[in-house]
Amino acid sequence: MSVPRGALLAVLATLLAVAPLRAQDEPLIVRGLSFKGNHALDAMQLAAAIATTNSSWFARASLVRWIGLGEKRIFDQLEFDRDVLRITLLYRKSGYMNVAVDTAVRRTEKDIYITFLIDEGPPVILDSLEVLGLDSVAKPGVVTRDLPLRAGDPFSRILLDATSDTLVRRLRNQGYPDAIAFQSFERDKTDLSANAAVDLQTGPRSDVGGITISGTERTSPKVARSLLATRPGQQFSQEDLYRSQRNLYRSELYSFAAVGIDSATYDPAAESVPLTVRVAESKPRRARGSVGYATDDCFRVGAGIAFRNFAGGGRILDISGRLSKIGVGAPTDWGMQDGFLCSQLKPDTLGSSELNYSLAVSLRRPAFLSPHNTLTTTVFADRRSDYLVYLRQEVGAGLSLNRETLREAKLALTYSYTYGSTQASPASFCVSLLVCSSEDIAQLSSDQGLGALSASATFPSVNNPINPTRGHRTTVQATLSAQLLGSSESQQFVQLVANRAWYRTLSRQMALSFRLRAGAMWAPLTSFNTLEETNYIPPANRFYAGGPNDVRGYQLNGLGPINYLIVNDTIAIDTTNPGNTPIPDGAISYSPIGGNTLVVGNVEVRMPSPMLGRIFRWVAFVDAGVLWDRYQNTPEVRVTPGVGIRLVTPLGPVRLDVGYNGYAQQPGALYLSQNDAVVRIRDSYTPAGNPDRFVFHFAVGQPF
Repeated sequence: MSVPRGALLAVLATLLAVAPLRAQDEPLIVRGLSFKGNHALDAMQLAAAIATTNSSWFARASLVRWIGLGEKRIFDQLEFDRDVLRITLLYRKSGYMNVAVDTAVRRTEKDIYITFLIDEGPPVILDSLEVLGLDSVAKPGVVTRDLPLRAGDPFSRILLDATSDTLVRRLRNQGYPDAIAFQSFERDKTDLSANAAVDLQTGPRSDVGGITISGTERTSPKVARSLLATRPGQQFSQEDLYRSQRNLYRSELYSFAAVGIDSATYDPAAESVPLTVRVAESKPRRARGSVGYATDDCFRVGAGIAFRNFAGGGRILDISGRLSKIGVGAPTDWGMQDGFLCSQLKPDTLGSSELNYSLAVSLRRPAFLSPHNTLTTTVFADRRSDYLVYLRQEVGAGLSLNRETLREAKLALTYSYTYGSTQASPASFCVSLLVCSSEDIAQLSSDQGLGALSASATFPSVNNPINPTRGHRTTVQATLSAQLLGSSESQQFVQLVANRAWYRTLSRQMALSFRLRAGAMWAPLTSFNTLEETNYIPPANRFYAGGPNDVRGYQLNGLGPINYLIVNDTIAIDTTNPGNTPIPDGAISYSPIGGNTLVVGNVEVRMPSPMLGRIFRWVAFVDAGVLWDRYQNTPEVRVTPGVGIRLVTPLGPVRLDVGYNGYAQQPGALYLSQNDAVVRIRDSYTPAGNPDRFVFHFAVGQPF
């Protein structure tokens, strides 16, 4: 069948006409979005209020966007036109009635660059803010203190709403369950002034009446009642209801908990408020298991089982166990230290020579003397180690009292007693002694008791406990080990540690975090075999630095004082002047000896990956730290930058960090081990060669 020539020409002409139209309809990519002239509202607030969003950094930066990576945002003309109105409305609600919003747009064939030009104009000033209806309130100043909106501020309707909510919340926490607020205001657009009032209707002040508990089957209702932060006859507080609900969940006895006013029997005119508590019990037993890997542990496994409401009273019996160094430590020494995954443990012939384990049995009693207290009793046995430092085997028991405050601060007071021995390199044991005989080593490594009392406090104020992007977190801890508490003479010390981390949001997908950690230790003078007295701290209790969670340019425990050790039983030692002894042939090993003073600082920027940005994050960081012994060394600060990548998981990020170390080998004392004795033959010795410039760390969870 033949096609007329005229029809073919018509089709061709149609295609040629449609092609440029299709090119014109191709969506534009937002390569730039900015705001100019804004002062009262920052760019983050404005960006959150509009529909147009910027493409990711990798899709915007001219140096890398040609690669095609990063999330690209498509321009929508209709939403863009509405964004001008959205910004205008936001400013007017914030008190800037004469705001003018314009745009500057630069278009290319495929891209668009947008700038919102804002002329805020003068704000409407709030001349007065009256809070009415507090005549019957005992302490009205407590209710009206530090409100979000005050006289002299720009008159923001948004802050007026926040002020009303704040007043109602405070009244409900002071015994007024039916408190409500009504707003009124007058605004003069000519004089740019306003007057506002919040009229409060408090209702009667009420106490807590009866408390009805439903949903308990295996556990006694008394257990749920003991966890409540409020009691019959106590002044009503909405915050107490929230705390009661948190206590019920935190006990792990209930999978569901709700605490509120019993609306079926509540009479607003009455002076008491009936409460209802609805719970659903958790399963009586919970088994758990884990399999993992870490560069400092090789492979590890863990298992545990919890028995809820054990022997009644809401007690929880927990039995847990853990094995690590699987594949390198006897009896599982399968030579994996010679492979890629566990190669970092090859130098650790002490701590990784045996399988590390822990077995613990704990009995937890919630609501001990208070609904906010938990008493935990634990017995345990373990074998644990620290990389290149020590291997400790011990049994012990502990008693811990934990409390959560109104502001969710976590307080803990713990006493523990352990009895066991510590194996460490002779150089590490003898760090404070000029010569360490076999008797000294035997004394320091024998079974000894350590009784310690520690107190700690954690003050969290973050938006996400696993992956925070806003807020701060502070932790302080003090530990005392003394003979009065059951410690041996050589196991006495005082330790203070403080940690503060800050988190700031830079954009919707970028966060800045920084941390400062400091610690100090003191020990009494101790002598060994009539030698000179020294401030001896056991190796297992000293500070160590370097690794995936502090200064990432160093291997685990690689930052700070280091001793070197060489074993040779044949060379003659100059006993009058050991420093004249020649350095014999042989393999030289190094041993981190830790210190009694520590300062570490970290700065880290977290950003989405240009590909699969929802599950991958990129990180750039700079770590700085110093670890030293105040009695023997001078501090030397080390700064190491690096980069990393994070895989986002429900249990926290899985991360790979690479730190750069530009420093030379660390000098340290050189010891010679000969015939069961150790002699220092050099006060300062620096090995030949350079350390690893790039240090890799694989771990789970944020470093801080």
